[in-house]
Amino acid sequence: MADSFPLPVFGGDSPLYDQLYRHIAGAIQSGALAPGTKLPSKRRLCALAGVSMSTVETAYSLLAAEGYVLAKPRSGYVCAHLLLPAPSDPAPVPEAPQSPEPPRWAYDCSTSAVDVSAFPFSSWARITKEAVYENPGLLQRGHPQGDWPLRAELAQLLAQYRGVRCAPEQVVVGAGADYLLSLLLQLLPEQRTVALEDPGYPAAYAAAALHGREPVPIPVDGQGMDRDALERSGAGLAYVTPSHQFPLGVTMPAGRRSQLLHWAASGPGRFLIEDDYDSEFRWTSRPIPALQGMDRAGRVVYMGTFSRSIAPAIRVAYMILPPELLERFRATFSHGACAVSRFEQESLRRFLAQGLYGRHLRRTGNLYRRKCALFTQALGEIPGVSITGAEAGLHFLLTLPRFSEEELTARAAAQSIRLHPLSRYCHAVPPLPSTVVLGFAGLSEGELAQTAERLKTAWA
Repeated sequence: MADSFPLPVFGGDSPLYDQLYRHIAGAIQSGALAPGTKLPSKRRLCALAGVSMSTVETAYSLLAAEGYVLAKPRSGYVCAHLLLPAPSDPAPVPEAPQSPEPPRWAYDCSTSAVDVSAFPFSSWARITKEAVYENPGLLQRGHPQGDWPLRAELAQLLAQYRGVRCAPEQVVVGAGADYLLSLLLQLLPEQRTVALEDPGYPAAYAAAALHGREPVPIPVDGQGMDRDALERSGAGLAYVTPSHQFPLGVTMPAGRRSQLLHWAASGPGRFLIEDDYDSEFRWTSRPIPALQGMDRAGRVVYMGTFSRSIAPAIRVAYMILPPELLERFRATFSHGACAVSRFEQESLRRFLAQGLYGRHLRRTGNLYRRKCALFTQALGEIPGVSITGAEAGLHFLLTLPRFSEEELTARAAAQSIRLHPLSRYCHAVPPLPSTVVLGFAGLSEGELAQTAERLKTAWA
């Protein structure tokens, strides 16, 4: 046995029993120890390997527990019969492509950033601590749609501020709007064609394609998604941003909203997805009530998020399902759990219930209104510039006809300013010429002034 048994070579920091266990398991996997081979007795292996009895016993116990060896009464241990593939040279692991180092921008006009200095750090820390210490039951599994207290607060908030008509039972909480859109598409397997705004939100196109749907771009005019083009598309599901169209900033009037609602109600299984991503921020009028509040046929799925109003890292979004889709959700996803931590749900509930969210919105609303005015006023001094979509939200469009959009973005990049051309969001329609998209929330007022000065230089 000493001649046939491959002796281990010990070394490294791991315990000896672990090294011995891995050595024997590897020999069985590689075929060096054939099935049915009798292993040395414990005493014999102690002498051969120069280790203690406890080391050998522990190693053999692990091998037996995992099925590598079998204990034969009065015969010791033998190697088990494992159905292993013939040994072959492993395929080489492909190297990751060497991507260039991402550029470091001095000023990033992102449309998704927020002002982190406005985050209510002390309040959030306090309510998070309270949620952890006062609710040990949150360690247990929660409801698939999210905890009831949070859903009740959300239903009340949406009714008060957005005119959404719903009960807490209809609210589904999830880890981000993209995640909820993915769940929704799984609830609608019969809808193979999805109508999407053009220009529109790229992640919605990606989600449709990921779930094997055909995304159909529908042009957006001065009132929102073109209803006639939607009818011609043959789609049964349409994704819209009526309160503040992304990225054009168009607000859908009541007449166009009623047309889309009529389209949804006139065909079996048709639904509208209303993404109300940044409706909290409107500078020239009160917030426009949600499209869902006009729906009387149960054909609108309302979606919202706290990514813009609180912070992108607060991965809490929600959707309001009409009764028909709510039944499907419960039948499909009742076995799962909510993707948002119950402690984070409770923290957010307290943030809403204690009036801290309303206070935060007033403070950030004043801050972003001031930033928008400062930035647009400074950029408006550039000869030939026109700005649209600055009446609401955290971004706007800037057009400067004497340069192409490629020249606008390239000249801005030369000043270490990151911004996106409008064509980035266009899929079938040609973009407005010489137009770029500028976000302002993530930059301080001083940085916005410096950005405007650099753009004046770049686009002079």
